[in-house]
Amino acid sequence: MKSLASILSLAVGFTLGTGTVHAADLIVSAQDGKFVRVDGVATFPEPAPRDSLVVLDASRFPPVVKATVDVGLEHTVQGPPQAVAITPDGKLAIVAAPTRYDYVNKKELFDNFLQVVDLEAAPPTLIAKVDVGGHPNGLTINREGTLLLAAAHDGTVKVLTIEGKTLKLAGQVKVAEKRLSGISFTNDGKAAIVALRDENGASVLSVDGANVALTKEKISTGVNPYAIDISSDGRWAVIGNTGTSRTVDDADVVTLVDVGKRPFRAVQQISVSATPEGVAISPDGRWIAVSSMAGSNLLVSDPGRHKLGTVSLFEIRNGSATKVSEIPGGEAAQGVVFTQDSKTVIVQFDVERALAIYAIRDGKLVDTNERIKLAAGPVSIRSMPR
Repeated sequence: MKSLASILSLAVGFTLGTGTVHAADLIVSAQDGKFVRVDGVATFPEPAPRDSLVVLDASRFPPVVKATVDVGLEHTVQGPPQAVAITPDGKLAIVAAPTRYDYVNKKELFDNFLQVVDLEAAPPTLIAKVDVGGHPNGLTINREGTLLLAAAHDGTVKVLTIEGKTLKLAGQVKVAEKRLSGISFTNDGKAAIVALRDENGASVLSVDGANVALTKEKISTGVNPYAIDISSDGRWAVIGNTGTSRTVDDADVVTLVDVGKRPFRAVQQISVSATPEGVAISPDGRWIAVSSMAGSNLLVSDPGRHKLGTVSLFEIRNGSATKVSEIPGGEAAQGVVFTQDSKTVIVQFDVERALAIYAIRDGKLVDTNERIKLAAGPVSIRSMPR
């Protein structure tokens, strides 16, 4: 008779592309092939590589690409770098923020659907587009893999059920009059936090099965709240705030939120380098990683222009976060995510078209100089629900 451990080991394995991997630590990164930032200027050159999705196996070091999907997908750099998600069983990926570029009229066209990718297919394949009636950005999936929430430009959160490989729109919740950005479930799946990109602050949703409702709880944030992440231990959330348009690299803040008890409340506004595009909290709840543009997204003519941004590491001690490291990042870098063991940080280098691998060693953040080269600029990244 097989041991319980061996049965569980078999249960978490699945076939992806040509190899078998364990579904313990899969990460998905979505790329915008149309957009290229040149010295701070947004350009859309022709010809351009396709928008794409890559699946990483992060159970090993360095992480490796297990699959790439680049047929029929749409994605964009516009919006928080969390517009992609993967189910906890590793069978489906969902890609939001769909756009096309009209090269004649020089205009980006925003679409209103979510894209479903079957990761069990060989090769992984886009199998469906689900119209949600508004341009979706930030995505989050609960730990049971049964519910997906999408924060949209029309101020609503789209509620979708997941049954097998079918994604169905079950309803929507009106949260704001303007754009929403990041969104994340709490670890118990009974609530979600959504960022009010244009109206500031974050709202709290209650979740009971597929019933999602807006509560009266509001969380204080900085200006232009963007990406949101919540720790697996159920204690902390972090919200990045990208601030206002600027020509200098003035400081912004990341909001630390206590989600250990209701009502949720902001306990610290952490000063960080300008434009914290990507924020993540380690699964063990100990570390916060922040990828800040720090002026690397500005024009060469702007006084705050820098060639590279920064990657910062904070440690949560006694209920507050303290900076322990800040080292160079990429040029106008995007999303950031921890691996399951809380020891490795993956940062999306959009301009360089690469995923950069950082590590926490002896309590400090170090650049391992490992890079995963991509055909297009990575702009959204998410791990499996933890």
